[in-house]
Amino acid sequence: MAIIVDLDVQLARRGMSVGEFAKAVGITPANVAVLKNGRAKAVRFSTLDAICRVLDCQPGDILRRVPDAPE
Repeated sequence: MAIIVDLDVQLARRGMSVGEFAKAVGITPANVAVLKNGRAKAVRFSTLDAICRVLDCQPGDILRRVPDAPE
């Protein structure tokens, strides 16, 4: 199972740069890159709330689960 972060899709839809998004959310551009590249191991609910507030979206708009391929 993999959790995919579609943050880049939402940023592109809004024409928002990583820098301005990071500033609005209150995290570093490096942490935005970690989220976008799928390297994050966890996300605080307060950060997820801030992301959704800035992007005016729901958590399901930026997070999705992709099941593993059957063996």
